Amino acid sequence: MKPGKIVCVGWNYRSHLQETDAALPEEPLLFLKPSSCLVYDGQPIRLPPGVGSVHHEVELALIIGKDGRDIKEEDALLHISHLAAFNDVTARDLQTAARSRGEPWSLSKGMDTFGPISHLVPLESVADLENLRLELRVNGEMRQHGNSGQMVFGPRQLIAYISRFMTLEEGDIIATGTPEGVGPLQPGDFVEAWVEGVGRVGNPVI
Repeated sequence: MKPGKIVCVGWNYRSHLQETDAALPEEPLLFLKPSSCLVYDGQPIRLPPGVGSVHHEVELALIIGKDGRDIKEEDALLHISHLAAFNDVTARDLQTAARSRGEPWSLSKGMDTFGPISHLVPLESVADLENLRLELRVNGEMRQHGNSGQMVFGPRQLIAYISRFMTLEEGDIIATGTPEGVGPLQPGDFVEAWVEGVGRVGNPVI
């Protein structure tokens, strides 16, 4: 799968806002990851030398199945075909430095292998998109847990907002943000991101 774009949402869970000392956003905070970041179940996450601390972030991913621009909230789900579990791997030290300088997060978020994604499941196989548990484990130990109902901006709002500014195209991915508990990965770790009813992606860290 090579989407045209991966649109990610920052600080979309109140609990994560608190742990990163960030203010509640008035509008969704968006950034992009390149499709070259994607890896799949069992493939390694590679930690480049010299980037400092690298963190995990479990997220629910929406897969766009129908092109749209200026999509209304009430029509938003018609543009989702599939869902996936996603791990928005982040070079945290680089991101923190970029934040302090008011610079974009592209490098810290967009490195090769920094986007593990599970197999896709059809939207209709999930009963309630806004009541899904999310978990992340490192070496079997729970590191993150949350619920998609805790998002500041839910899936319908995100699709409506994003499509005001950029056309959403079939195959695009929207990564909807992460709950609290983000933390470092080390070589030799095995990290698993899971979303209830959606799937799991597990990756060794090298």
